[in-house]
Amino acid sequence: MKFVDLHEDFSFSSLLGHDVLTGGKQSSLKMLQEFEAAVIFGSVFPHVYTDDERGEILTKFYTTPNQATFHSLELLWEGIRFYLYLERSGKASLVRRSSDLEARGVKFLLSLEGTDVLKDSLDLHVLKEVGFRALGITWNYDTKFAASCNSRRDYGLTGEGEELVRLANQLGLILDVAHASKRTVMDVCSLSKRPVIASHANLAKLKPHRRNLDDEEVEALVKTDGVIGITAIPPTLPEESLEGLLENMRYLGESFGWRYVALGTDFLGIREERLPKGFEDVSKVRDLARELAARQEEVLWENPIRVIRANLSS
Repeated sequence: MKFVDLHEDFSFSSLLGHDVLTGGKQSSLKMLQEFEAAVIFGSVFPHVYTDDERGEILTKFYTTPNQATFHSLELLWEGIRFYLYLERSGKASLVRRSSDLEARGVKFLLSLEGTDVLKDSLDLHVLKEVGFRALGITWNYDTKFAASCNSRRDYGLTGEGEELVRLANQLGLILDVAHASKRTVMDVCSLSKRPVIASHANLAKLKPHRRNLDDEEVEALVKTDGVIGITAIPPTLPEESLEGLLENMRYLGESFGWRYVALGTDFLGIREERLPKGFEDVSKVRDLARELAARQEEVLWENPIRVIRANLSS
């Protein structure tokens, strides 16, 4: 079978010292190679944790305490180097244009998780040149461009954020509102001329959570002809199991249309001790596919591929 995953943290997990090439936890190149085709939105996560062992590892990339608390250009470049290494060594290919979707083997579409590291919207030209094709408007911090899901004062898109959206559309960068505030989601969807995604999010109707989308946000995404990547993040699920993912997919499909349902696992970004029962790693996508039955190709392949093609050049 073939599938698209709208969010996996390959480079971040590699920086933490995990084996993402041949390992067997959550996801790895070896595990993905067992599928007929896999297109993975490979996240670059230029942020640091300061409250646990992950922070201890990543603080070596920073020069000041303030930098360590938030984000780092050094981590941005480390993430890019990781994916370019995979490409140069022939281990995987990068999706830069629609035609690259036809390449054999595992394919990564580079996605920046959060705009914290950007000086201004013109930095998108640089991001595109180095291979990025998707842009997460925020992570868990408010930025000069937009408010995040943790915002104390939801101001949505700023003027600079509006320019960011317009330029992303012009450059063919897929806009991603995962982690964004409600007003940011609404603003991005209203302004974008291309399909918008929420790469890894679930539905507030089933589980109230700051990361989950309410029906008004879902409707806004649907109007762009985008997709929502139903995610395996345990606290966002009504039930921390495969059934919890399926419940989200069914609600979205039956209430808004199956055309807008996709998968965004967040594998390699979920704590190992708290994975959904029956959906502990990427091999379980086959079990998800069986449960989706006749809907599996639509949800796991056709819907996200449609959105990729609608944004990227040929």
